[in-house]
Amino acid sequence: MLRFKEIKDSLFHVVFPHVCDGCGSDLLTVESRLCIRCVASLPATNFEQHAGNPVEKTFWGRLLIVNAAAHFYFTKESLIQHLMHQFKYKGNKEVGLQLGRMMAYAIRYSTRFNNIDALVPLPLFPFKEKKRGYNQATVLCEGMAEVLCLPVFDNIITRPHDTETQTQKGRIERWRNIEGKFFLKDPEAIKNKHLLLVDDVITTGATLEACGNELLSAENVSLSLATLCMASR
Repeated sequence: MLRFKEIKDSLFHVVFPHVCDGCGSDLLTVESRLCIRCVASLPATNFEQHAGNPVEKTFWGRLLIVNAAAHFYFTKESLIQHLMHQFKYKGNKEVGLQLGRMMAYAIRYSTRFNNIDALVPLPLFPFKEKKRGYNQATVLCEGMAEVLCLPVFDNIITRPHDTETQTQKGRIERWRNIEGKFFLKDPEAIKNKHLLLVDDVITTGATLEACGNELLSAENVSLSLATLCMASR
């Protein structure tokens, strides 16, 4: 029976090859989208462990947060950029879920995020979400929820108005572009809760700032932030 299973698994792998989304190697477990070598080469920040890390400093004087972290450094032409491209634009939700789980393990290992009540994905403009098929921040939250056993509040805050791309804008332009573009639908659902607002990447922090301030308009809400990556400016 064991020999038969090995033959069946080998044939299945030939017909439906399971390869690493990072390098194309087939030396990985069935449960993973990434091989050990690619996982080890991802540029972890370890910000989860340190108060006053660069993400937290980004929001000093701008947004009242408890803690914040980005799990990886983002650089162009890198493995993490390749994985994010697969995740955001090629429909590869599975690698997004795995990246979310990696974020969650780092957060769980840290004692700084112990009192989170719920995960909140940064909302996408509805047209963009429909075109993409999903909100990448929600997928990250779903992966995180598997590890942290927390609810995902993906429908309490919306982004009803589209915005111009933020890519080529400076900090002030980004803020003006995003100001007032979030709407808190259900303030009672988050009353007295400590929320973890999640997104894929932080650059200037303008979008997270605008969304975070809208969440903080609810009664007795406290807020922490987590992103998959931090981009260089």
